Amino acid sequence: MARQNLILVPGLICDDEVWGHARAHLSDIANCIVVPADSADTMEGMARDVLAAAPDHFAIAGFSMGGYVATEVLRQAPGRVTRLALLDTSSRVDTREKAAGRQRTIADCENGRFDQVIAAFVPQLLHPDRMSEPLADRVRAMGHRVGAALFARRHRAISTRASPKDVLEAFQGPVRVITGRSDGLTPLEEHQELAEWSSGRLSIVEDCGHMPPLERPQAATALLRDWLLYD
Repeated sequence: MARQNLILVPGLICDDEVWGHARAHLSDIANCIVVPADSADTMEGMARDVLAAAPDHFAIAGFSMGGYVATEVLRQAPGRVTRLALLDTSSRVDTREKAAGRQRTIADCENGRFDQVIAAFVPQLLHPDRMSEPLADRVRAMGHRVGAALFARRHRAISTRASPKDVLEAFQGPVRVITGRSDGLTPLEEHQELAEWSSGRLSIVEDCGHMPPLERPQAATALLRDWLLYD
């Protein structure tokens, strides 16, 4: 079987470290390309950046914010996307309350309170058992590498996203939806919606919060391998 082109899009607090295990252990079946798409402050712009960096045809996996980017890529260029994987991402646009919280976070980033933003955000990302492990420090360090300016720009882009429902319903390629059982940011019911709209498969990683690629990397990578080979 020929190796596939696989675009990997990181999440809000992430750089390419979040895809480290997947890149290392899928390289026998996929040409893995991490595309952070960090120059735009709209979801449409982020997707255009991904498409500019992508080969003609590719599978795409998006983690968290990356899932929003991946579905917008699909909206803009459905003929180029062969497969879609959505990991711990939301099926819904922001409520008024979430939108207001996002604006407060942007203001904090712009007014010297980024350390406090990261300190409050990390416990929402990980299973409670992970908070006593070195993983929590890795996630904090990754967030600080992302930095306040990019973190705020990504929030602005997220606030412009559209519902993926129509795009997923129209897509004919294989779709895999993956989530941690204890994801505190994007509940299981939202992943069930994504799977239903796309007629895709839903996979749940047990004993895991919002970040399967880091919390349970072997499981997340195995599910991606299954998606690439068999879905």
